Amino acid sequence: MSRDLKILAASMFLWGFGEGLFLIFQPLYIQQLGADPIMIGTILGINGMVMTFSQIPSGLLADKIGRRQVLWFSFISGVIATWSMALAPSLSFFVLGLFFYGLTSSVMAPLNTYVQAARGNWSVGRSISFISAVYNAGAILGPIIGGLIGSGLSLKAVYFVSAVVFTLSTVVVIFVKKQPVEQNAGLDGEEHLLKNRRYIGLIVIIFMVMFAVTLPQPLAANFLQNDRGLNLNQIGRLGSVGALGSVVLMLVLGRLPSGIAILTGQVGVLLFAILLWRGNNIVLYSLAYFFLGGYKLCRAMTVALVRPVVRAWEIGLAFGIVETLNALAMMLAPVVAGFLYDWQPVSIFQVGVGVIVLSLLISAGFIWKNGYHFASPEDQAVSEGEENDEA
Repeated sequence: MSRDLKILAASMFLWGFGEGLFLIFQPLYIQQLGADPIMIGTILGINGMVMTFSQIPSGLLADKIGRRQVLWFSFISGVIATWSMALAPSLSFFVLGLFFYGLTSSVMAPLNTYVQAARGNWSVGRSISFISAVYNAGAILGPIIGGLIGSGLSLKAVYFVSAVVFTLSTVVVIFVKKQPVEQNAGLDGEEHLLKNRRYIGLIVIIFMVMFAVTLPQPLAANFLQNDRGLNLNQIGRLGSVGALGSVVLMLVLGRLPSGIAILTGQVGVLLFAILLWRGNNIVLYSLAYFFLGGYKLCRAMTVALVRPVVRAWEIGLAFGIVETLNALAMMLAPVVAGFLYDWQPVSIFQVGVGVIVLSLLISAGFIWKNGYHFASPEDQAVSEGEENDEA
């Protein structure tokens, strides 16, 4: 493992811990500040919109000015945003801080492009799933400690602790080395990325998959508290189980061909939705959150899927578009979930199951038709190196 991958891993471990402190409680805190289910879904949806609009610019900037600079900006923005949420005196000010925090998702495209360049002999899928696993390893303790802080002090106090942890994470990431900016070595008449049919087909499938696996999640904590009677400590422990599931699934399944891995991830989220819908005890809810690790596996594999079909100097833009679609799913799914929850709380899982089954069938057909289930990640890495050398 390279030096810079180790530094990124340490920084992402801290970030995962800091975000794990508050993320699962965020809908509950927004509710505590006076929002109803539709407003909660709308707020989270608008936050997703902020995340959506930040992705392509950050990917382009990573290609043009360098990945490290955009990484630094995203981390520093996250620190400022979290302190803003911690200090917010009302729902309106909190929401402003939350939307600014949405800008930190712009880290995904430069982070993934940095990781794929610093991966050494590792495949793209393995390196990105490893960093995601380390992030989720940090997130295992976050929800438990966040639940204890929220119950003993307040949910507001959770954001203060998180802001301190984010500050430490940002200090660590400052030490990553600068990477050279890729030069456009293309020939006159070469097609632009957006005329790449293989890439376009993939991103359509990616959006469908990410919307499907996001839909059952946004108001799950509210459902467990309001309709199943769980307290903050119990919900916090479920969040930790979810992070553990992400780590295990990432490390175990991150070596699979990206097509197989993204199908497996969807099955995991399908089980999450079924178990919360039909479950009636903490054991089944814990099992559900373990399988929710399939969401993070899907998200990591979206990048691994597209990397072999794009050219080196377009990686930032290509990853930025992928993360835009991931964020667009996070914008739309909470709004839909909010209306479903207001109509009938359990419907977020019932409808979610149907949408995931449909997504699973369509994406499986696409992946088998185009051969994305054949090549191992190691084979893809070799193929990428040959393509880059030819370019």
